[in-house]
Amino acid sequence: MTLEPINKKEILFPEYSGTNESLLFLLNKTSQILCKWFSDSKELGPLPIDNNFKCSVPDEYGISTDTLFSEIESLIYSSFNPVHPGSLAHLDPPPLIISILGDLIAAVLNNNLLAHELSPSISQLEESICKWFCTKLNFAESAGGIAASGGTLSNLNALVAARFYAGLETNQNAVFLTSEDAHSSFLKCSRIMGLGPKSLIKVKSDNNGCMDIVDLKNTINKCHREGKKIFSIVATLGTTIRGAVDPIKNISRICKENNIWLHIDGSIGGIFAITKIPIKEINKVNCANSITINPQKILGITKTSSILIVSDMEVLKNTFVTKIPYFSSENNFLNRGELGIQGSRPAEIIKLWLGLRLLGMQGIDKVLSTSIEKKKFLEKNLNNKIYDLCSGPLHIISFLPKGMNKNESDKWTLDKSRILMNNKFMLSRPMFKNRYYLRAVLGNYNTSKFHINELLKLLN
Repeated sequence: MTLEPINKKEILFPEYSGTNESLLFLLNKTSQILCKWFSDSKELGPLPIDNNFKCSVPDEYGISTDTLFSEIESLIYSSFNPVHPGSLAHLDPPPLIISILGDLIAAVLNNNLLAHELSPSISQLEESICKWFCTKLNFAESAGGIAASGGTLSNLNALVAARFYAGLETNQNAVFLTSEDAHSSFLKCSRIMGLGPKSLIKVKSDNNGCMDIVDLKNTINKCHREGKKIFSIVATLGTTIRGAVDPIKNISRICKENNIWLHIDGSIGGIFAITKIPIKEINKVNCANSITINPQKILGITKTSSILIVSDMEVLKNTFVTKIPYFSSENNFLNRGELGIQGSRPAEIIKLWLGLRLLGMQGIDKVLSTSIEKKKFLEKNLNNKIYDLCSGPLHIISFLPKGMNKNESDKWTLDKSRILMNNKFMLSRPMFKNRYYLRAVLGNYNTSKFHINELLKLLN
């Protein structure tokens, strides 16, 4: 069978000469649809009213861009909208406009962070931004980092490096410790690393949601008695339910006494550590061997944007370098695909760089501090005679009427969520200590005190 040729009227790739008018036309048309969607947010709410979106699949010969645009519009208008001020369910803030441009630039360049020769300027940019984070966090000169597509990958990079550093990469008695309130993705990390179901050991949390130091010491002693080899202790800087911060200084001291790698999962709260916002323990992160930071979760850097900072770059090199045979290193510049699990990587660092450059430290402080202020305002005005409140020093709060059991909390959170959604407020309903809660994340820059007061009317 002879296939019909591609329609020559459709420009499939950028032209290497000329005006690229077709690309410009498509970009403008897409931008108009997206900007209208943003502008329609007030009426549409956080989630689409019409859930009848139908996903079309490729046919034999492809379709015209004119036909595609009707499907693009349907896709966009059927999506979650983080720009709406009632979008308070998750750690998914509105995107910085300049970061949107960063995604566009990265896509147009289509450079690959696997190797320096495939991304000469962007490889240097990523190294420089990682070094900037090291400086802001007060790490030593030996420190550096690597970007990854999400916090789970950054945490996995850290754990793989920690196990390699401890010489336990093939030891079946290797274990690592987290608090019981640490992120669920650490179980996934354990499985990916080929560790058994008992390799992830959870330490109790105290009444404030922080790792219990007494139980940590007891757990370490128990591991030693049982012949288990601890290759890392993970402290959490911002738990998902309440934004709690583990006692980093004390955990660091214990790690040093026992020669254990300290990793900080700062996916939620790590970005606060580059500021002077007064949060207890947050200025101690330089005591760690590694820390994950996810600027996507509050600064509005478009997904994905995650950074792993390590105190000694030689550990990443020793762990991951395999010497890719088909690439050379320019001027001793190491190919950055050799510093983590990912090989080929998009130029995600561009949108982070643009966002940081545009905001500056004053802008970063404003975004972060106003988020905490809005959380405090909601917390202060929630009726504590009605609700059990779970909160910490960051911008997250969870709550539930006092005295409810699991079944009662299930019904109440479902019913209340429907009422809130009907009023264009979207909160999440996480399970915490065998009860469902409502959780508000106050990282939406478009949410004002007016909106919070409207939310309070529906809650109190």
